[in-house]
Amino acid sequence: MNLSLSFFLQQMLDNPVLFITVLLTLGVIFVNGWTDAPNAIATCVSTRAMNVNAAIFMSAVFNFLGVFLMTLINSTVAMTITNIVNFDGHNDEALIALCAALFAIVIWAVAAWYFGIPTSESHALIAGLSGAAIALQGGISGIHGGEWVKVLYGLGLSTLLGFGSGFFVCRLVSFLCRGMDRRKANGFFKYAQIFGGAAMSFMHGAQDGQKFMGVLLLGMFLVNGQSSTSGVELPLWMMLLCSIVMGLGTSVGGKKIIKSVGMDMVRLEKYQGFSADMASAGCLLLSSVFGIPVSTTHTKTTSIMGVGAVKRISAINFKVVKEMVLTWVLTFPGCGLIGFLMAKLFMIIF
Repeated sequence: MNLSLSFFLQQMLDNPVLFITVLLTLGVIFVNGWTDAPNAIATCVSTRAMNVNAAIFMSAVFNFLGVFLMTLINSTVAMTITNIVNFDGHNDEALIALCAALFAIVIWAVAAWYFGIPTSESHALIAGLSGAAIALQGGISGIHGGEWVKVLYGLGLSTLLGFGSGFFVCRLVSFLCRGMDRRKANGFFKYAQIFGGAAMSFMHGAQDGQKFMGVLLLGMFLVNGQSSTSGVELPLWMMLLCSIVMGLGTSVGGKKIIKSVGMDMVRLEKYQGFSADMASAGCLLLSSVFGIPVSTTHTKTTSIMGVGAVKRISAINFKVVKEMVLTWVLTFPGCGLIGFLMAKLFMIIF
């Protein structure tokens, strides 16, 4: 199938439903940059290693590099998202269901942002798509169980491995730097944190950028009478588009999430921020190489908890943690239900 930018633009002009699908997808990517991407730079901003504007620009650049380079190495994450549900049947109805899922994600993410709670657009995307597919197929036959297992693996990885690696890396850094002069150590970790923030932004693009490109691909294929995107190479223009929109979202609304993750949950020193960044980036790299879609939000926040637990458990603000966990737990049923209801409504209207 032709995936050139000119063909894509022509398809949008010729098919109003695809045009709406693309707008909603870009809206979701924007909201992801608004509510999710700030997690990558929360620690380096909160410890004053970088100012907000410089960190946002860096995040946008490395998000693109993450999308581009990791897609060349392994695009399995994008394909997992497109294959997780079954939209077989009338392709016009499938596109409407896809729009309903994207609409559900925007509602959920903006509501979470309003309360300053970092939510996972990855899981909101999966839940919304699943709810819409169930509405379309009239049952759970719309769900591919084998692909959903990867999501459950990712949920466990992003939570347990994030906390454990954050604890371990912080312990290791503390041991290796125990004899260093504190002022010199702070100077070193200021720049090390910039590297850590760049690494996290890179891995955010590698994970979340691929997921949303998978949605764009699915929309294009449905318009052309195809429901499978297997074996497709993601085009460069799509990678660049997703990265730019994500960066714009981060610049508009990222400060609230940065405060919740980087300041309210645990008060971090520079070496702790570096430890959290490197631990979570390592977890995301491992997941991306094996093609497992995980939540960058879960990975980063649990690694920060692990870092905070090195000093003492009481260093963690469990009120903030409770709000985050509640949002995570409610994401699958909440976003799935919204996706289901919106799909039913859209199919009646259109």
